[in-house]
Amino acid sequence: MRGHARASANFALVKYWGKRDAALNLPARGSLSVTVDALYTETTVIFEPDLAADCLSVDGRPRPGAATLRASRVLDLIRAAAGASLRARVLSKNSFPYGAGLASSASSMAALSLAAARALGLDLSLERLSVIARHGSGSAARSLHGGYVLWREGTRADGEDAHGSQLHPPEHWPLRVLVALVDAGEKDTSSSQGMQETARSSPLYAGWLDSVNPDLEAAQLALAARDLAALGEVMERSCLTMHAAMMSARPGLLYWRAATVALIHRVRALRAEGLGVYFTIDAGPHVKALCAPKDEAAVRAALEATPGVTRVIACGVGGPAR
Repeated sequence: MRGHARASANFALVKYWGKRDAALNLPARGSLSVTVDALYTETTVIFEPDLAADCLSVDGRPRPGAATLRASRVLDLIRAAAGASLRARVLSKNSFPYGAGLASSASSMAALSLAAARALGLDLSLERLSVIARHGSGSAARSLHGGYVLWREGTRADGEDAHGSQLHPPEHWPLRVLVALVDAGEKDTSSSQGMQETARSSPLYAGWLDSVNPDLEAAQLALAARDLAALGEVMERSCLTMHAAMMSARPGLLYWRAATVALIHRVRALRAEGLGVYFTIDAGPHVKALCAPKDEAAVRAALEATPGVTRVIACGVGGPAR
């Protein structure tokens, strides 16, 4: 009773920040993302009769506490679907820093849901697995799918319609995503906690929510037309609006470092020089630069030369969990 799966991280082009139901991880608004190939999690799930409780190891290190509780929420749903009761040993390994604002929770919960389902002999659709994985990490709803993915907020109280769906496969538009790492440590405030604090105390939160649906419409049009300038404009606007709401929480939530700000200015300078490159930043200090393949070498060199950048990871558009 063993399953193994790999799922890739995804980066939101139009952001998800805030929940309409925290217990079910239902988003307050929809979001749109790109799945990336070079950042992934590989997970093995083994259901064992002698285990008294689920146990989780990430990159060779036991992870009791909150991480295991999130994994158990996903495993409970898989067990219920299979009519099983055995506890599981979960062995997870990442190709990139864990818990540092690079969507490791999305890839890990997506891989976990698929590996656990296969271990118990279930052949569930990616949409159904997306709903299950969402209980462990909201953005995991997008990592089951490859290419460009829309996560619908849904309307049902039980959240069964709040799942990810592929809008376009990877080959629709093989853009490049360059991830500039500026801090490999785990962040002090988790995304879930940060969302709660922003919704509770930010005077800009209502405006942030109002901005999402128009941005989703504009981004989908830009994706369909493969219009990088239009997509990049929406992507940067969504990023900065989200972070403005986070920064105005009480206390202000600031994931950025000095190098984060330097990278924003560097990307803007590259664009002024004629390169097609745009930035986005999730709940962490790292900057992701979206560009056309022809500009990748020049953009990468500029990012690597920015003070405070420790490494640049080059990604293509990735496929679905497998």
